[in-house]
Amino acid sequence: MRKTEQDILQVASVALRKAALNEDAKHFILQNDKLYKMLKRAANRYIAGETIQETVPFIKKLNDSGFLVTTDFMGESVRNETEANEATNEFIKFARVVESENLNSSISLDLSHIGLLVSEDLAVRNLKSICAAVQDCRQEVILSMEGTDRTDSIIGIYEEVLKEHANLGITLQAYLHRTKKDMDKLLKLSGSIRLVKGAYDTPLSTSIPRGDRLDEVYLEYVAQLLEANHKCSIASHHTKIQDEAIKMIHQYSATNYVLERLLGIGNEELQVYNEKGYTCRIYVVYGREWYLYLCNRWAEYPLNLFRGLSDIMEI
Repeated sequence: MRKTEQDILQVASVALRKAALNEDAKHFILQNDKLYKMLKRAANRYIAGETIQETVPFIKKLNDSGFLVTTDFMGESVRNETEANEATNEFIKFARVVESENLNSSISLDLSHIGLLVSEDLAVRNLKSICAAVQDCRQEVILSMEGTDRTDSIIGIYEEVLKEHANLGITLQAYLHRTKKDMDKLLKLSGSIRLVKGAYDTPLSTSIPRGDRLDEVYLEYVAQLLEANHKCSIASHHTKIQDEAIKMIHQYSATNYVLERLLGIGNEELQVYNEKGYTCRIYVVYGREWYLYLCNRWAEYPLNLFRGLSDIMEI
C-alpha cells in the first residue's frame, strides 16, 4: 500500500476515534429514531442485541460451539448516580441470568458506566455489588480500560476491590508507555489481566503508534504473562499476534490463558484455534449505547465503513 493511502487511513482512524468520544453525537443518535434505526443496521454486525433476552441465545450458541464468553452491557461516561445505579442493576440482573441459564459468561464493564465520573466511592460500591453477584455464578468481572485520564483511578479501584473479590480482572493497553510499570505491579496480584493494544487516541508522548514496534511490545507482555502462567486474556484480532502467542503457550507450557476476539471480527479464525484445543473467548456486547463501539470498530480499519454502508442499505 502506498504511503499516501496509509496516511489517509490513519487520518480516518483518528477522526473516527474522536467521533466515538463525542457525547453530543451519541445523545443525538439515541434521540433520533430514524438515524438510530439506520445506523443500528451497521452495528448489528458487532452486537448481540439491545436486551438480555436477545443476547442469551448468542451466548448459548457460542458456549455450545466450545467458546467461553465475556459480556458487556454497553455504556460509558455516566455522569449521575441514578444512571450508574441502573447500569449496576442491569449487570447484576445479567449475572443472575447467567446462573439460572447455566451459561459460561464473565462480565466486562467500564467503571465510568457504574459511577466513576460521579465519584470513586460510588464506582467502588457498585463494583463490589456486581462482583458479589457474579461470584454466585462462578464467573469473573473484567474491568475495561478507558482514556488515559482514568487509568490511575481504574487501577486503584481494581487493587482495592480485588482485596475482597478474587473474581476481578483488569485490562491493560500495550501501547501506553506506562504499561511496563503497571504490568510489573499487577503481575504480583492474583487477578486476571486482559491485554489489548489500545483503542484511544493518545499523543506520542504517552503511547506507541500502531505498527511493528507495538506488535513487538505486545508480544513481550504476552511472554511475561505466559511465562508466569498468570491468568490472562490475549485479546487481539491480529493473526500474527495470536500465532506467536500460541508458540509461546507451548514454549512456557501455559495453561492459564484465553485467546479473545470481539463478536463479529475474525470469529471464523478463532473457531479454528478453538477446534485445535486452545481456550478461546468471544467478547459479546449488548445494549442501546453502541455508538462508541461502532465507531471504534470502524476506526480499527476505516475501509469497514463501506461494509457498514452496505449493511445500512441492505433490505
